[in-house]
This record gives sequence, C-alpha cells and structure tokens, in this order.
Amino acid sequence: MVNILRLPQLACDETKALALPLPDDWQIETGYMAGYNRPALKREEVRTALCGPTGAPRLRELARGKKEAVILFDDQTRVTRIAEIAPLVLEELAAAGVPDDRVRFVCALGLHGPMYRRHFIQKLGEDIVSRFPVYNHNAFGNCTYAGTTTTYETKVYINEEVMKCDLKIAIGLVVPHHIAGFSGGGKIILPGIASSETVQYNHMMAQKSREKQKEKPEIGMALYDHNPMRRDVAEAARMVGMDFLVNCLVNGQGETVSVHTGDLIAAHSAAVQEAKTHYLTPETVAKDIVIANVSSPNNVTSVGLLISFPALRNGGDVVLIANYPEGRVPHYLGGRWGKDTWAVQHRRVQIPEKVNRLIVYNEYPHPGSNWFDDDDRIIYCHQWQEVLQLLREKHGSNARVAVFPNADIQYCL
Repeated sequence: MVNILRLPQLACDETKALALPLPDDWQIETGYMAGYNRPALKREEVRTALCGPTGAPRLRELARGKKEAVILFDDQTRVTRIAEIAPLVLEELAAAGVPDDRVRFVCALGLHGPMYRRHFIQKLGEDIVSRFPVYNHNAFGNCTYAGTTTTYETKVYINEEVMKCDLKIAIGLVVPHHIAGFSGGGKIILPGIASSETVQYNHMMAQKSREKQKEKPEIGMALYDHNPMRRDVAEAARMVGMDFLVNCLVNGQGETVSVHTGDLIAAHSAAVQEAKTHYLTPETVAKDIVIANVSSPNNVTSVGLLISFPALRNGGDVVLIANYPEGRVPHYLGGRWGKDTWAVQHRRVQIPEKVNRLIVYNEYPHPGSNWFDDDDRIIYCHQWQEVLQLLREKHGSNARVAVFPNADIQYCL
C-alpha cells in the first residue's frame, strides 16, 4: 500500500489538493497547525463580526457624511478571501448613503508586482471588479508625505489616491510573519501603500534591530508584543488615518475562520492574540526528511523553511513544495532580477550545515522565478518521482518524515 499525501494548493484562488504518493514503509508524522480543520465562517457570521467592531463605531456610522471612500485589500501573496467580505462592507457604505461612484478599491501590494484583472477577480469577485474602479498601488510615484515615526524615524510617504479619501477601510489577513511577527494591522499601510523609499528604510531599520538582538529576540516569526518594526508600522498607519480595519484568520484550506473588525490597533491586537494559538504547531525534531508545503504564491518562498530546519536531524533532507502556475510573485525589495542581479535588500537564504539537501519541487518549471542563490545543495525537481528517487537513495526504508501542510503560515514555539 502507498501512502497518499494530500496538500492544499492555490489557496488564494480555488483551493485544490495536491496528491503525492509516499512509500508505505516511511514513518510519517503530519504537523498540523492548531486551527487547520477549523470550520469556515458562514456569511451571517462574517456580517455579525462586521457589525460588532472593537474600539470603533459600526462602519455605517463612520461612513455617514463621508465624501470619498477607499477600500484597501491585500494581493495574491495572501489567501484572504476578500470576495466574501467586501460585499458586506459595501452594504454598510450603501446604508450610510455613500454612492458607488464615491468608492474605489486599491490593492496594497507594497513592493510586489502589479495585479491584473483576473487577479482582481480572484480577490474581489467579478461583480465588484465590474462595478468599481480597482487600482494597483504604485510605490515608485504618486505618494505624499504623511509624517515621521518616532520608533525608527521613518519618513512616511503614502499613496496619494488613498490620502485624498476621507474614509479609509482595510481588509487583510493575520498570519505569522517572519519579520513583523504577524501580518495584518498596519502592514496594509506600510509596506502596503507606502513609497519604495519608505518601505526600504523601514525594512533596513528592522534588519538593524534584528542584528542587535541578543538573548531575547524581538523581531521574527510570531514575535509581536515587543517588536519595534511592528510599532513603527502601527505609527505609520495611525498617521494615515485608517478608519476601519477588517482582519481575518484562515484554516489550512485558506478559508476564513475568524474576523476581527474596528479600530486599527484594537482589532489587530485581538486578531493577533487569537492567531498565536490558531497557527501554533507542535514541535517536531530529528526527522530524516521534512516536507514543507507552501500553499499560496508567497513572495518569499523561503519562509516555508523556518519551521523545517529545526525539525531535521543532521544530514537530513528538506523538500520544499513551491507549486504555483505563475511562479513566485516579483518583489522589488528583495527579489531576483537576473542571473546575478538582486533587488536592493536581498539576503541570502542561510541553509544550516546539518541540511544535506534542499529539494525544491515545482510542477511548473520557471528558473527566472527562483528565489534562492546558487547553492550546490539545492536541487530543483519537476516530477515527484524524481524527488522520491533522491530521497529513497539517501534514506531507504523506515525514513522518519515530518510534513507541514501550511509551512508558510505555521510556527513552533
């Protein structure tokens, strides 16, 4: 009998399962995050969350008398199902007397590549894309000064179209983040709709903060409470004047399982407190093989390795499944732009010495989409049988295997 490994794929589009065979004589342990199988919210449950905000009036009350509204949303590197939430937000605006021609959507893509109509439909749905103007953020122009933070002294330049609006709403996702601790909250402002210079400076200062860390790290995956980058981001978002926040948590299939709404800081803090347990994964150690699945086109595929390396024994292999038809999302801050050409803040992925090989599996070959530096220990495979052959040759039968189905959003303490 052959074990069949089923992993979620394309969670930002239409969730599919990738079925991969594994030898039946391997000892397989699947490391699920706590909220992996949590049931998706029904439409009325999302509406209830929208109507009961934390630290802010109901959205329709905030919207009364406003002249221009903007709804910010995240891009395809986040699995947020905006199409399930945005229509309810629009109902609130209509109830407040805000007409459709006074509403626009802006994709808070930061320094990621732009989206096109079909991406907008994936995120927002056909009806919204047909009814409302939807824009990409331009980090390289059309930004206006909003103030300077105290944490990092970041000069905050923000999308001028957003700044022209007197009602600012944001819909985004809260998952563990490798620098800010958790996504969501003010990150939809910085880096979401900030200028390239503002984003570069904020991230540079965060890296300096990380380099100064000693016994008690403050910057890193799921490190939130004392994280200076997170504070700098929150300051910037306050300067912009974000009126209403909608932040979601998702299960292993990318479905919305929790919604927190209201004040930027209060709603995000509540979402993070829930996220700390929701995405937590039991510690796994001393495995011969670790299989790490990235279920969405995350701009930094290597995030899926953060939970993988500690679970491996000396001399073990990591298999990173980075399987997306369009390849990795371009990144103007840290991405690759040529054989030896990288963006200004590229940092080499450090593969620990104990790792024998990093095997990257992708059904859709695209060398130009590679996020890793050249390294003799990295092997790229486009056929699963190639992967199995390499692993069999090294580890034989009875291999101890750990599988992380959502490696890009899971974390261990």
